[in-house]
Amino acid sequence: MVSYILRRLLSTIAVMAMVGIFVFLLLRLAPGDPADIIAGDRATPEMVARIREQLGLNEPMPVQFVHWALSIVSGDFGTSIFTGYPVLQLISQRLEPTISLSILTLSLSVTVGISFGILAAWRTGGFIDRLLIVCAALGFSVPVFVFGYFLIYLLAISMHWLPVQGYEPIDHGLGPWFVHLILPTLALSFPYVAYFARIVRTSMLEVLSEDYMRTAAAKGASSYSMLFHHALKNAGVPILTVIGMSVAYLISGVVITETVFNIPGVGRLVVDAINNRDYPIIQGVLILVSGLYVLINLAVDLAYTLIDPRIRY
Repeated sequence: MVSYILRRLLSTIAVMAMVGIFVFLLLRLAPGDPADIIAGDRATPEMVARIREQLGLNEPMPVQFVHWALSIVSGDFGTSIFTGYPVLQLISQRLEPTISLSILTLSLSVTVGISFGILAAWRTGGFIDRLLIVCAALGFSVPVFVFGYFLIYLLAISMHWLPVQGYEPIDHGLGPWFVHLILPTLALSFPYVAYFARIVRTSMLEVLSEDYMRTAAAKGASSYSMLFHHALKNAGVPILTVIGMSVAYLISGVVITETVFNIPGVGRLVVDAINNRDYPIIQGVLILVSGLYVLINLAVDLAYTLIDPRIRY
């Protein structure tokens, strides 16, 4: 296990190095002069020259990359072109809404999705199974922003149950914090609940059809024991894989959801940075998100051994 972890960490370094090269070239290889793109159409030559000096574009490309990579390793992600604040500071200020929305969404999706999947596999062909098929089709077909606007109209505008948009920090109270996150969490969770339930149902049906499950039933094992002690545990590896892979899709969904519900998170920060062509912010967010995704994949691979003792590294 130790040797496997070391190998994965080394491969993680290689992956992050390739991501770093891509992110670095994203600005440098864009059509036209990056300084002209950032400065805008009405920029003077002095403004362009100042931006080139600020980004270090006057130096040779390898020298630029070495300086940039050393800055990233030391924790310096550069300075925003338009605000003048450090990129890492701007990202840290937007982390709370994004982390809150992501944790609530993942918790709701896993809990409801796995529960529906187990019930659908247990009563295959029944009402819950047919309802799951319909919900899964809707979850895969309806975009997040469409479902978000529908929830805003139904629960906020028509029924006045929830606030339309905005975010309340958690230090203002758990109640206002939670209330403002209900709508975006429901909107973002809907496709993941359908996805997780579909995967759990398929995995559970495959396990329930095995010979040892029929043997357990013949020995008088209860339905609870068969579903949770035997079937769910043996179906855990593909379920855990899907949950780990969904984190990457969740990040992209957070960007859209924060825009729809006017949540000042990292997603809104990226959208604003793209509109303003603030490349240092885009580069910093890409590096951090890529590193997070790589670490989550490593954690999922290591968790396999806890679910299935037959897996060895």
